Amino acid sequence: MSPQEQRGHSRGYSVPTGRPYALKELQAALGSLGDHLAELYDGALPAEYEAVADALYTAFQTAAGLAPAKSYTGCPEHPNGALDPEAPDGWGRCLICNDRRRLGLRAQGARAAAAAPPAAEQRRLGYPVPEPPYTLQALRACVRTVEDRRFHLGFSSPAEEFVQIADDLHRAFIVARELSRPRNASGCSEHPGAPIDPDAPPGEACIFCAGRKRRAQRSAQTPEMLPRIRRGERRQLQRRFERPPG
Repeated sequence: MSPQEQRGHSRGYSVPTGRPYALKELQAALGSLGDHLAELYDGALPAEYEAVADALYTAFQTAAGLAPAKSYTGCPEHPNGALDPEAPDGWGRCLICNDRRRLGLRAQGARAAAAAPPAAEQRRLGYPVPEPPYTLQALRACVRTVEDRRFHLGFSSPAEEFVQIADDLHRAFIVARELSRPRNASGCSEHPGAPIDPDAPPGEACIFCAGRKRRAQRSAQTPEMLPRIRRGERRQLQRRFERPPG
């Protein structure tokens, strides 16, 4: 290769502006993550996962800034299109493709299902969301994947590597965030973080549901009707408290 070709080749790539500082910030955020994770144990309280969830979210935001702009729908044809609020299980989130798929299913039957392949993984705002159950072992596995990827990152790394580590950080953040939520101590599916009613019978410990049940029982009781007073008679009312003397 001639000197001119070498100079032209060296000018063919330049580090994007701000990448060195953002990459340094990402490495620092991931370096402190292992210390937070090492303090966790099976049966740890939800509050103990909050520091890990905060560190993962900070690292995820930094990695998302290093990666190219993400597709909201996960659809290569309509990356910034409308989201389908009633997307069936296994379908993508693109409203345009889902409507097209529904019309095709009606017109041509089940053969049109192959026109729009189902999404391999649920995605939220373009980022993957892991399937439950969310456990400490799942969190450690996600963080281990992130640690393996970060050692190969550099100033000249391709954009796909930053996309992958942003996706991995989002998976780890979702697991840590779900572990930091209040546990269902009351056994109520409607109010999982509700306080426990100490006077409630077994299986009805949710204080909100117990209060609702008591109010319903009081409202269902037949009100006591006062005896009808004939015209000219005077009702004798029983005082609850005696009049003060004097």
